[in-house]
Amino acid sequence: MTATTFLALDLGAESGRAMSGSFDGARLVVAEIHRFPNRPAHVLDGLHWDVLALHTGILDGLAAQAARPGPALTSVGVDTWGLDFALLAADDTLVGLPYHYRDRRTRGMLQLALQRLSREEIFSYTGVQFMELNTLYQLLAMRRSGAAALESATTLLMMPDLFNFWLSGQKASEWTIASTSQMCDPRTHGWSEPLLQALDLPADMLQPIVEPGTILGPLLPSVAAQVGLAHRSSQVHIVAPACHDTGSAVVAVPASTPRFGYISSGTWSLVGGETREPALGAAALRHNFTNEGGVDGTFRVLKNISGMWLVQECRRSWLRAGQTFSYAQLADLAQAAPAFGPLIDPNHPDFVVPDDMPAAIQGRCRATGQPVPAQAGEFVRCALESLALAYRKTFDELAEILGTLVDAIHIMGGGSQNRLLCQFTADACGVPVLAGPVEATAMGNLLVQMRAAGVLASLAEMREVVRRSVTLERYEPQDRAAWDDAYGRYQKILQLSTQEEAS
Repeated sequence: MTATTFLALDLGAESGRAMSGSFDGARLVVAEIHRFPNRPAHVLDGLHWDVLALHTGILDGLAAQAARPGPALTSVGVDTWGLDFALLAADDTLVGLPYHYRDRRTRGMLQLALQRLSREEIFSYTGVQFMELNTLYQLLAMRRSGAAALESATTLLMMPDLFNFWLSGQKASEWTIASTSQMCDPRTHGWSEPLLQALDLPADMLQPIVEPGTILGPLLPSVAAQVGLAHRSSQVHIVAPACHDTGSAVVAVPASTPRFGYISSGTWSLVGGETREPALGAAALRHNFTNEGGVDGTFRVLKNISGMWLVQECRRSWLRAGQTFSYAQLADLAQAAPAFGPLIDPNHPDFVVPDDMPAAIQGRCRATGQPVPAQAGEFVRCALESLALAYRKTFDELAEILGTLVDAIHIMGGGSQNRLLCQFTADACGVPVLAGPVEATAMGNLLVQMRAAGVLASLAEMREVVRRSVTLERYEPQDRAAWDDAYGRYQKILQLSTQEEAS
């Protein structure tokens, strides 16, 4: 077949990228053609995303694609992190800057919600993991404070939906990103009006939910003229892929059997499995799992774990202190550090927005009666071993929820390049780990666009393309007895943290 070209605009917590995908009928070749920073901004009322800078980066990515030789561009798709949203006025202008999910205004909002509805009721409405970062509690914080922005807004768009609107002129809420909000009913793929009514949150500003792969419309002529695509504006379509980055990443899991587990590894680790029905039973609620929408009627039954954030923030703190480490250097230092030293709960509240991550890790080690790390390698080894043990615990819980064990774990995303973490995960979980693709999110985004264009027909076919297009690295479990001992110690540390929070 004639080669076709698609563009994925993949926005993460640290940077955004324009990823060009070329498909020759067998293999998908992905190339980064533009990268731009994503720098949150502290202003008087809190922590915000600089969405205008991000939109400029998107336009620059489109311009870079327009300047490339080769087949004409077929479509464009945007994916971003979950939870966050923008508010628009009646004239479609922004009402304030979108807040960052790590902004402190949501503190206490989960407890406020639980004064009105029980955990069981909220979970029965949404099937979503309880995190104070969720859209639900962000809106509740705005309602409680009487935020003027909420009072004057007429439209709410999740972050990728906002950029899709600015590119196509069409307002819609794509299913995979909407499902992260803790405001959707997984059975109907619609907004949960009973939940919103019970918490006195506005439903009229929410947009119709569309399925991943929906063609929203052609690129706006004004945008096309700006980026050098004026001659093709009516032929370049804006597609809503799986607009949540994890939703796109899971599309690109190169699995060929149904009993696979996955870890989408980046700033967050999204750890779980894929099902055809949401898991809404008592075990899912007890273990605080989420049911996020996937492609082709699937669900991502998973748990969010604070992933490479621990290492990223340590590195940022050391940089402020004048110590410069590459991630490769930190991995080497961790490899050389003593094994099975102190362990931490990666999801402890102290690690959500720390002023100094190394100090926060030291504080948790002291609080749990463990040796305190001092050198960079010791901090990173503590973080990576703790993450691997958190993954084991999560897959044990997933087995209870789904009634079956995973027979392999696929690690995708940037964390798949961390060989030490991949080996630790195989060791801790006792099953083979298959690492790759690194660019899973961009690949999944592109694959859904390809299906929208009629190039591919099914999720299974998409995954077959991934298997033909990438080389995976396999890690076999080792040192089982030592990791079993460490897991026992890790569980005791979690119990100490639980007792501490209860008191």
